[in-house]
Amino acid sequence: MLIKIYSAAPVGIDAVPVTIEVHSVPGFDFTLVGLPDVAVKESHERIIAALTVNGLETLRRTFTINMAPADIKKEGAAYDLPLAIGMLAGAEKLKTKHLSDYMIMGELSLDGSLQPIRGALPIALCAKKEGFKGLILPAANAEEAAVVDGLNVYGLKDIMEVVHLLNDEPKNELNPEDTFEPARVDTQALFAESAFPSDLDFSDVRGQYKVRRAVEIAAAGGHNMIMVGPPGAGKSMIAKRIPSILPPLTLDEALETTKIHSVAGLTNKRNMASSSLIVQRPFRSPHHTITDVALVGGGTNPHPGEISLAHNGVLFLDELPEYKRSVLEVLRQPLEDRHITVARAKDTVDYPASFMLVAAMNPCPCGHYGENNPAHPCTCTPAQVHRYLAKISGPLLDRIDIQCDIEAVPYDQLRDMQPAESSAIMRERVLKARAVQNERFRQSKLVHCNAMMNSKMVRQYCALDDECDKLLEFTMTKLGLSARAYDRILKVARTIADLEGALDIQKKHLLESISYRSLDRSSWAG
Repeated sequence: MLIKIYSAAPVGIDAVPVTIEVHSVPGFDFTLVGLPDVAVKESHERIIAALTVNGLETLRRTFTINMAPADIKKEGAAYDLPLAIGMLAGAEKLKTKHLSDYMIMGELSLDGSLQPIRGALPIALCAKKEGFKGLILPAANAEEAAVVDGLNVYGLKDIMEVVHLLNDEPKNELNPEDTFEPARVDTQALFAESAFPSDLDFSDVRGQYKVRRAVEIAAAGGHNMIMVGPPGAGKSMIAKRIPSILPPLTLDEALETTKIHSVAGLTNKRNMASSSLIVQRPFRSPHHTITDVALVGGGTNPHPGEISLAHNGVLFLDELPEYKRSVLEVLRQPLEDRHITVARAKDTVDYPASFMLVAAMNPCPCGHYGENNPAHPCTCTPAQVHRYLAKISGPLLDRIDIQCDIEAVPYDQLRDMQPAESSAIMRERVLKARAVQNERFRQSKLVHCNAMMNSKMVRQYCALDDECDKLLEFTMTKLGLSARAYDRILKVARTIADLEGALDIQKKHLLESISYRSLDRSSWAG
């Protein structure tokens, strides 16, 4: 007897369909082929225990199971449930008429209960694309998968509920009216909930008007930025409040962001009111001891790294020189391409990595270099300062659009009881500037903000008059800036003009943009 069960295999942040073919004859053997990993091969013992506990033994049968296509590796315990259903159907203990209607995934405990899996959202999208009537998976993943419109998602607690559903039986034999209902998620309500103000607000920040302005420009254009200043000046405090002024996620962005977190197994671990959809822009702040693999993704079984988990959000690197040089250098390519390709001997996967990089650092090891404060004189030698700054390469710094000095907050500003400008007010200006950019790039599917412009778009949308052109030529020569810096100065100037509602880049916009490239580079590595 030949039975076919349908499941899926996550590949990158997407999923591809997998057909599980079960051939059953009398005997006492079990053979599993189709490139399963160790966890899949071990599923036989879990399945037998779960079936036995629930009175669903498949004794005196020989099973030969093929997981097609055979060239895609099948990983993890999420295939327990479809394999168990295939064995039950092969042993004629389950009706087969609905098996072709559903894609089935789930990990089995020894008592038959279903444990959550990774990649529920990509699997649901795959099921809809392949035309399945519905998706059967653990109850813990139901809300996440149910955001896919037009697909019936059944989140079930144990294998007995799966059997009852496929046999057209009520959920509870003692209550025939207790039928199975697909999960429902109101995505509009989820986005409405995300509109409530954050606990982290820029009204808490005292002083730092120059840095607040730089942050607003960065948020309005999606630009990378770095803050350099003494300890306690508020660098981390400011960075953590940046998501509060960013535009809300669109539905497409929310789906893509959730897919990444889903395949990383983080959707059920986030501190959210709902595990169905990520509706707020991510803010990732990895510790400086992170490895390059953890940052960009990869591993024996590739998983997304921090730069992909920050996709459509903010990646904050505090104490930037404390990170390993090799870790920082792997940022250079994704900062340009906005995606990362992880190549391994057995597999190659591509992860999106369109994030806003925000970095913070001290100007020297003691943190007080250049600070005019007799109470905290700098104790570092010139050689120590050079070694400290040399940990940040010139090419990496060149990819950071806005480079801002930050000073300690004076006492009179600290004791000021008047609330500073709130995130809501700043966000209104950011949204107006983003609306201008959305209209500008409405024909492009890949570019959504000024920071994402390619060279052709820079020439088209960042034209300068003769006076501005001469000013930029003088600046490039005086500071010895690269062609990349030229483009980034123009992009930031375009954003400043958008914030002001100006059609063309004016001299004052260009001057302000140039001021954000004025960090002293004499001690930075080349």
